[in-house]
Amino acid sequence: MKSIMLSDSDLIRLYLDGDESALKTLILRHEQKIFTYILSSVKSRELAEDLFQDTFIKVINTLRAGAYKDEGKFAQWVMRIANNLKIDYFRKAQRLPAYESNGDFDIFDTLSIEDPSVEQKMIQEQVYSDIQDLLHYLPEEQREVLEMRIYQDISFKEIAELTKVSINTALGRMRYALINLRKMIEEKNVVLS
Repeated sequence: MKSIMLSDSDLIRLYLDGDESALKTLILRHEQKIFTYILSSVKSRELAEDLFQDTFIKVINTLRAGAYKDEGKFAQWVMRIANNLKIDYFRKAQRLPAYESNGDFDIFDTLSIEDPSVEQKMIQEQVYSDIQDLLHYLPEEQREVLEMRIYQDISFKEIAELTKVSINTALGRMRYALINLRKMIEEKNVVLS
């Protein structure tokens, strides 16, 4: 059977059993999609190639360490690694303005009134997206209360009435939603700043 016909999971197993060509097939299978995704954000072919290479180095290290959990979503997992590496790159590339003192201090000299950069917007959008994704893992009643309070700005009294529970129950659900969300953020290494 040709390796092209094998699933990503089969190729991963073959690679872990010592078949280097299985890894090559995996990379070739997803190369275009991942490289294009990286290039669309960084706009530099050289940088995109570096980030693509770093992505697969991380993939190989994770596979060799036995830390990859095969859920049939290899491509999404690799895209997530690529995305995180892009965000890391943009964070490192940002520089804080240097302040040189000449004795006369004026706070307005240190403040800059600029719109967020494209990279800052991209990072912020990714953080929001990551949190939105994590909300789906919350129990339904916790997610419902959190979404009503945060996204719809509904008071706890109104939430209690709408969900037909006491105010204390609504508050408790919100508290547990936030606790569970924090745990998931730590477990999935979501960077919030």
